[in-house]
Amino acid sequence: MSASNGRSGFEIVAREDFSDITYSLEILHPLMARAARPGQFVIVMSRPEGERIPLTIADFDRAKGTVTLVIQAVGKTTKEMQQTCRVGAHLFGLVGPMGLPSVLGHVKKVVCVGGGLGVAPIFPQARGFKDHGAYVIGILGFRTKKLIFWEEKFRNCCDELIMCTDDGSAGMKGFVSDGIKRAIAAHPDIDEVVAIGPPVMMKSCAEVTRPHGIKTTVSLNPIMVDGTGMCGGCRVKVGDQVKFACVDGPDFDGHKVDFNDLMLRLRRYAEEEKAAMARWSEQCRMRESVSAAAPGPAAIPDPSTALFELPDPFEEVQGG
Repeated sequence: MSASNGRSGFEIVAREDFSDITYSLEILHPLMARAARPGQFVIVMSRPEGERIPLTIADFDRAKGTVTLVIQAVGKTTKEMQQTCRVGAHLFGLVGPMGLPSVLGHVKKVVCVGGGLGVAPIFPQARGFKDHGAYVIGILGFRTKKLIFWEEKFRNCCDELIMCTDDGSAGMKGFVSDGIKRAIAAHPDIDEVVAIGPPVMMKSCAEVTRPHGIKTTVSLNPIMVDGTGMCGGCRVKVGDQVKFACVDGPDFDGHKVDFNDLMLRLRRYAEEEKAAMARWSEQCRMRESVSAAAPGPAAIPDPSTALFELPDPFEEVQGG
């Protein structure tokens, strides 16, 4: 699809940097903005030769025709995007919305839990539950106060908001699982808990709610390649069944997910990811060396060719 200004790709119209490694991109895509639902994700390619990475839709604005992605620079591709994805730049590919939308409108009181980067994708769910008339309790967890983002957005759609930090620099000191315990103690009539974050965090949330029999939904982030159920890379164990997160999820019953298997699968390509990062970092250093030796536009290699001529052996970043 071509952008309205004639350039190929999907234009980045806004960007916000939350920390040294976490940033958001607002992308102009009216069709996707109209079709997007809470819980869905997209497959992104920043350039023609790049890898495909799955990213959960963190926000969408149907009036503006934009979708927002929040990304953490933890692998080669997301670090590359951190450097190249500026306002006015274009993503080569943006496929979606993919996955099954989250089920909303069936509960009266819900707890929406986001940990770290999981704070971003839990936002459209919290807003969606609120739009359907539910009483929404938000629980957000960060390592420290300086990493907090979107607090005001959550306050606008949550009836209660519990902030948790590992070091106690903001809100209550503790993990989101501690926040869930506080919410359960104050609200014995909670219908559902929805949790998004690192697998170990979602596992902990499910264990807290299990004794109370509270339905717990988690959004899984296994390694994903095509996003259509063809590659099988995103398979997860749920109860006695094998599911594909891209087409059967990403939402699943947290009390049935085999989190240990999920965490093992996320480490499957760890060595390949390290090798890709090493190659990319070395080429970055080479570019900086050339630039320093001969400053000026002509001396800097084209980043779409010289800098990023790397093989892409499915070096999937774990959830962005």
